[in-house]
Amino acid sequence: MAETPKQNCYLLDTSVILDDPLNILRLNDNNENAVVITDIVLAELNNKKDDMRGDAGFRAREFFRSSDNEQGQTIKFSDLPECIKKSCTINEKECKDKYYRMSVNFPDAVLQENQVGHGIPLYIIYRESYKISKNYHHEYGLNDAKIGEIASDYGLTLLTNDISFKIASEVQGISTQSLRDSSVERPDEIEFAHSFVYKGEEPELDDLEKHMNFEQMSFIQESGDASQIYETGIQKYALVHNQHLEWCDFDRRFGEFYDDNLVRPINLEQKFYFSMLTHPQNYITAVSGATGSGKTLIALQAGLEMLKEGIIEGIIYSRNTVTANDQQSELGFRKGDEGQKLGYFMYPLYSAINYTIEHMKKHSIDSQVEYTGNINSMKQETATETFMVNNNIEVMDIAHLRGTTISKKFVIIDEAQNMTAATLKLIGTRMGDGTRMVVMGDPNQIDHPFLSKRRNALVALLKKAKSENFIAGIQLRHTIRSEIANWFDKNF
Repeated sequence: MAETPKQNCYLLDTSVILDDPLNILRLNDNNENAVVITDIVLAELNNKKDDMRGDAGFRAREFFRSSDNEQGQTIKFSDLPECIKKSCTINEKECKDKYYRMSVNFPDAVLQENQVGHGIPLYIIYRESYKISKNYHHEYGLNDAKIGEIASDYGLTLLTNDISFKIASEVQGISTQSLRDSSVERPDEIEFAHSFVYKGEEPELDDLEKHMNFEQMSFIQESGDASQIYETGIQKYALVHNQHLEWCDFDRRFGEFYDDNLVRPINLEQKFYFSMLTHPQNYITAVSGATGSGKTLIALQAGLEMLKEGIIEGIIYSRNTVTANDQQSELGFRKGDEGQKLGYFMYPLYSAINYTIEHMKKHSIDSQVEYTGNINSMKQETATETFMVNNNIEVMDIAHLRGTTISKKFVIIDEAQNMTAATLKLIGTRMGDGTRMVVMGDPNQIDHPFLSKRRNALVALLKKAKSENFIAGIQLRHTIRSEIANWFDKNF
């Protein structure tokens, strides 16, 4: 007879829930484990939920929104999961603790994805008087000490993302673990491009199943002469889709089949990027790249091509309008109407548009007349505005994206490294039928006080693209920038 797997009992610190309320679902593992919090954690979450500006406040509210009090009830010690009762080191008869079992309900799609068809039970331990309070003399950390006391008395594994709390608990012999599912430890190492050497006429891959959709493949032909190995100079390129190679003839795609009015991609990364954005089966693209890599410029060209082909009806550009440590840079503090306020933040788009206009001037007399009129008197600003009107390009504040449904548009989300995953989720759920979305940014340029290079919406989406076929991902590592910009990027 097979041995029944041991049930684990986890006591969660507040930091684990503030990291992501879905951690409760993951830890429960389809009722294989028991998940416990204390009244201290519940109180700390309650204090956090009124923070309307921070990520922690949003996650605290998400926790309470998911908590179903109608299915909650007080329970006795005997009603606790077996793993808690077996590991408990205190005398049940002398124990004055009280217990509550509640249900945490997540969206149906999340539950089905995790093969769970009902709410997740969460056990709460209430203790009116903590022993540690009588002889605790430090100014800070009393709540952590109380949580540690429960973990010790009940023999629970303490989960915390607070390194100081973790160390203090381990010193006392409490079993501890950390959980950082929403943190991406090495975002620069997330790779979607692969190179292979092949011999013969056609390259072949036997392990396509391990690759996600829209990963980029470069095949370099090697001489078949065993006595002299060298590269022949022949290279072939492909995108992975549905576990097959879709061959990319970039010479034709960006040669005779490319609109001369559009700016051509100038390197291999940009060619893959453009091809992915315009692929019929691609709706979400995550792209990481520094200033000068062509993120916005190539996205604009892809949007203009899809607009001409009738695939979309317009282009929307939205950029995070809040920067860290500079309250005056928030949209509401700027002078002028909404368009003027947004203008401060939309320079990457305007730069890409102006570059496109200058390119058009070189290729078409008609474009000079349409977009600039008298080239010596027409202001560049007017030409930009005319271009945006003619091509149905809008700029929108992130907050306005949340309150509408956007259909059949190409949506460009810029500066996503300064956005929380929760904010990106709010925006993504507003996308309607026929809409395509590109989320871009540079993880090395974090301005948000609550975020880091390892924890932000952009790297979270890049991580998803490595494991899910629905999202395309690409890293633009080739940049064309000044020596000054390169020095600061590498040395600060």
